[in-house]
Amino acid sequence: MSSATVIPAYVQRHSFIELDARARAQSLMVPGSWRELVGPFDRIESPWLPMQGIAPQSDDGCVVLKGTITGQPAVLIALEGKFQAGSMGEVSGAKMTAALDLATQDSQNGKKTAAVLLLETGGVRLQEANLGLAVIAEVMASILALREHAPVITVVAGTVGCFGGMSIAAGLSSYIIMTVEARLGLNGPEVIEQESGIEEFDSSDKALIWAINGGEQRVGMGAADELVLDDAEKIATSVQKYVRAGLPQVHRSEQVELYRERTAALDTSRQIDLLTLRKSWNSKTNQGGAR
Repeated sequence: MSSATVIPAYVQRHSFIELDARARAQSLMVPGSWRELVGPFDRIESPWLPMQGIAPQSDDGCVVLKGTITGQPAVLIALEGKFQAGSMGEVSGAKMTAALDLATQDSQNGKKTAAVLLLETGGVRLQEANLGLAVIAEVMASILALREHAPVITVVAGTVGCFGGMSIAAGLSSYIIMTVEARLGLNGPEVIEQESGIEEFDSSDKALIWAINGGEQRVGMGAADELVLDDAEKIATSVQKYVRAGLPQVHRSEQVELYRERTAALDTSRQIDLLTLRKSWNSKTNQGGAR
């Protein structure tokens, strides 16, 4: 009996979630094509965290690579979920914005440069308050500028998920790829429970959380484009597909009337059945993304 028969393919896979941000980013680029911009040895770190007794990180939890994917120019930005829950501060936000703006500049000059965002983040870094809010607004503006010329592809893979202002940034992307383990939502379960009570959202109910925010539900509702196994090769293949696809016919965030109609049709007087919602929304084809 072969090892392939004894050991399931899932166990043999190269887990993407288990990689750190730098390794994730490198796994998606053509080997030998990439170089890191403003890396850890440049030691550009947050000046605000030490003031609050928090050890900074020399890349501020944001990895930026410039290279190629399927032979096409690309910039890849990865947030490290293990550092301050991937939260966005002044330095990490400036790195992301500058990388997106350079990609836009290259695209305008005839060198179409796609962007891939690996988002493992709770949103704004509370320790940097208004600075964090400001950079997220700048990131959104930079995504909107770049997606006029080249696709912006977001990957949400790990269990940190993508929440807060960065979930809006994800929503502005041309395409969103998720794993079953990933979560995507505006407010995190703990925040909802804190502000509205446990009756509104029980943050200890993991099944409920993933049924609402999980990758399977988000893709099933059309809020994301593809559900991928936690496998570095499969995620790389999916990213390559969307880089080659170019711009969608219409971006999801431009379909304002579609989502207004869907929201208005919801009966909020009772608990919404999530599977029924998924089937209902999925039966109405989106114009943008891969749907």
